[in-house]
Order: sequence, then structure tokens, then C-alpha cells
Amino acid sequence: MNLAVQLFPSERQKLFERFQDRLQTARNLNRKAVSFQANKTEPVYRLFKYKEGFSSGLVKHFLNEYAPTPGKLLDPFAGSGTSLFAGKELGWRAHGIELLPVGSFVINAREALDRIGYSDLRTAISDALNQLGNPLTKFLPFKHLKITQDAFSESNENSLNRYLGYCATVKDEEIQTILRFAAFSLLEEISFTRKDGQYLRWDHRSKRTLSGKPFDKGKISSFEEAITAKLNEILDDIGPGCSLFPTESFDSNANYPGQISLDTGSCLEELPKYSSEEFDFVITSPPYCNRYDYTRTYALELAFLGFDDEAVRQLRQQMLSCTVENKDKLRQLEDLYATSKASTFQTVISAYESSEAMSEINIVLDKLKNLDRLNNKNIARMVRNYFLEMCFVIFELARVTKSGGYCVMVNDNVRYGGEEIPADLILSEFAQSFGYSIEKIFVLPRGKGNSSQQMGSFGRTEVRKCVYLWRKR
Repeated sequence: MNLAVQLFPSERQKLFERFQDRLQTARNLNRKAVSFQANKTEPVYRLFKYKEGFSSGLVKHFLNEYAPTPGKLLDPFAGSGTSLFAGKELGWRAHGIELLPVGSFVINAREALDRIGYSDLRTAISDALNQLGNPLTKFLPFKHLKITQDAFSESNENSLNRYLGYCATVKDEEIQTILRFAAFSLLEEISFTRKDGQYLRWDHRSKRTLSGKPFDKGKISSFEEAITAKLNEILDDIGPGCSLFPTESFDSNANYPGQISLDTGSCLEELPKYSSEEFDFVITSPPYCNRYDYTRTYALELAFLGFDDEAVRQLRQQMLSCTVENKDKLRQLEDLYATSKASTFQTVISAYESSEAMSEINIVLDKLKNLDRLNNKNIARMVRNYFLEMCFVIFELARVTKSGGYCVMVNDNVRYGGEEIPADLILSEFAQSFGYSIEKIFVLPRGKGNSSQQMGSFGRTEVRKCVYLWRKR
């Protein structure tokens, strides 16, 4: 029997009944539309595989459908900038917040691509390709993290180091950024690793001693062939005839009608700095409550950007609590709101504690932990802190959204110990308490299966994948 039913009539069921009429199966949406997959063939968007991101088509659909007149757009979890660039193409002033340096670097590189003259970049790329294999080029060593050591073959690492050494000699900062971005975007392709949810999966050909069934990732490209293909792909994507550009001049004076600005840091700290009712539209996808650790899956990219092991550990703790290693941020949040916004802190805490469904989940997970029925004892803490932090985020989003403005959020429900955690309903309940009306919760026709471990214990069941549409009252 479900533990929640044993404790009391399910508060989650009551919450479901409260929002049931807002749940709508979205036949025009699918898992491809709300993931990177739809960007794989689209010029510029395809250049870096940020699989946690959503598609540019999803962004454009909601902006065109609900706000055809451009205004000011916010994405507080900007990732690699899909919402920002899609908004910019439609004439929006797009503003993002991003904590993970991986996303910030991709956004900066893509902005450099917008500004650089095509002929200048073509010349720079030709020069870079001509230097491949030049034994006189000085090395700029790739500084590994512990978990990335021996990620490359000796040949690929030497070629990468030589290429980075050449990039360091390029005086034009925007061209240097683009050349470095090309190498950055193919690190997984030339390595013995593959991103696999919560960790890096290692190919059996690496020097590492590996347990379990040998994993073969297939072809591992040589650095020379991979960088040649990537640089030519960049040229193809910004060259004459590319549909992303509104003019045929393809020089440094060609501009999109919109614009982009970016704040780097945690949205928990950045959002309180913004003015009330500043944005017409919010579209975002926060990290899901699914234990994925971006600092591990993007470890190669963080090492490329100069992060050492201690810096990565600090970054992990700054991120939204979506891994079992995240510590409580309540004291930090209390300090953040301590001066002029003490009442805000109490308002958010009250909204969180008033959620009967949230209380039910916390009680059930604590009970499962005590019964040793969670595969990690810190899952209960992670879930509690994730939704508390998201409660603060949603309060601030409601505050900075103009009256009549919209917030679109992409997120997945999750399941732990056989218990479904309806993120769509709980986050919508928070949103409603802070001044949003819940217009629709669009449910994808096909949900997400639970993990292989949970399938063995609880069977193959799906949890909802949703896109929420909230409007500021």
C-alpha cells in the first residue's frame, strides 16, 4: 500500500483534483520539442549539445501565441541561451541569469558569432586549420579535474593543447572566443567519456580501471577531424543564405532587432535585485529534481574553462538543490532577505509550509528513509530543499512579472521510493499563492519512465512531463 494513503487521505490527490481542469494533453508538443533534440539540425543552435535545454521552436511558439508584441523577456535558468536567442530573433529584449559557466561561455560565444564579420571569421578559421599539426605551436596544457584525468588519448590531448596554444596567440578577442568555443563544443566527441545523467560514463579503451560491463561509445574522433568539421559547421551556420540573419550583408554591422543581456550567478541571489514588474514574459526550465549533477556531467567543459576541483565543489553547492550532495541554503536565504526584505522571507516560508501536498511528500520521504527504502538517504533532504528554493524563485518571478504577463516553465515530475512527486502541481500551487493564475498545465502525450532501479521494485510507470503556463494577475 502507498505510504501516503496510510498516513492520511492523499494531499497530492486533493491538489490534483484542484488543478485537474488546468491539465491539458498537448498534442502539438512532444519530448523532442521540450529538449535539445529539436535544435540538432537548426543553424547555430546545434553547435553545442546542451541536452538539458529546450528547443527554440518551443520558445517561439509560446512567444508568438501569447505575446506577439515583443517586450522584455527573462530566463532565470538561461542554460546555453536558447530562450534568449530565440527571443532576440523575434525582437525581444532578452535577459538571462546563468550560474553554470558552461552556459555563460556558450552564450558569449554565440553573441560573438552574431557580431563578427563573416569574411573575417572565414580568414581566421582558415588560418587556424592551416596551423593544425604544426610542431612549432606552443602547447597550452588542458588542466584536468580528478574525474577527467585520462579522458583523452595522448594524441588527441596533444593536438588539443597545441590548438589551445594557437588560440592564445589570436589577438581579436571575439575570434579567439569562437575558435576556443569550437574546441569546447567537441570535448565529449574526442574523449573516452559520454554524458550519462548523473555522471560521466567511461569507454573501455580508456586507461581507467573500470568495473561492470565494458562500455563502448563507438567512434572516437581524432581532434583534427573533429575541429575541422566543427569550424566548417560554424562557417556554414553563419554564412550567406543562413536563415537566422535578417540581412544579406553578413558584416559586423548586421544586427538582430532584439538584444541580449546576461547576469552570471545564482538566480536565488540575482532575482531579488531586479525591479518589480520589470518583465513582460518569463520562459525557463529549472534543473529538475532528478539528482543530475551538472558539475559532473559537464566536468570536461568546466576543466576547459579553468575550474579546479575545489572551485567545482563550491559551484555544486551554489546550484539549485537537485543532487543528494547539496546542503541546506536556508541560512543563506535568510541572510539574503535579512535587511529590507525580512517580510518576504517569511512570506515564502509560509507559502511553502502551507502546502499540504509538500508536507505530505516530506513526511513520506522521511518515513521511507527511516525504513531504508530510498537508494540514497539524502534524497529526502534534496527534495525538501529543492522545492523550498523553487518557492523563493517563483515568488521573485511573480514579483518581477508585469500584470498580465506570462511565465512558461518546463519541468518533469519525479518518483522516489515508488512515490510520485508532482512538481507540476506543487510549483503551480506556489505560483498561485504569489499572484499567478494557473492558465494551463500542458501535459506531453508521452511521459517519462522511472529509473531502471525503480522499475525493478515498482514496475514500469510514467510520470508527467509538463509545460506550465501561468499569468500574472
